[in-house]
Amino acid sequence: MTTQAELDDRYGRTARPGRRRLLIAAGAVIAAVVVGWLGWTTVANTMDAVSVDGLGYEVRDEHTVVVSFQLTAPPGRSVACTVQALDQEFGVVGWKIVEYDSDGGHAMSRTETVPTVAEATTGLVETCWVT
Repeated sequence: MTTQAELDDRYGRTARPGRRRLLIAAGAVIAAVVVGWLGWTTVANTMDAVSVDGLGYEVRDEHTVVVSFQLTAPPGRSVACTVQALDQEFGVVGWKIVEYDSDGGHAMSRTETVPTVAEATTGLVETCWVT
């Protein structure tokens, strides 16, 4: 008759003393790498963050909207923004991409004129990004 020890030895079920420590160490290394990567991506995304506050708009005529806004960007970085004009049904009737060189400051106030193909009812800044 075959004993339990012989079966364990035959099918590789014998205990290895260093295996558990190796698995724990590998898990700790993987966890440290994941936490480090998440930390770095958070810092990198925050360094290039741009925030925009709309200050107002003026519909000058059926082909022109003036949009005023303030943006906060990382100092020393140039920024690009998409400015849009929308109609009553929130369809885009005009848009413009504008680029601003760094002036060394952190906050900038800007006013942009957006040409439209139909009469707009509002104007806004869709998004801004660091270039």
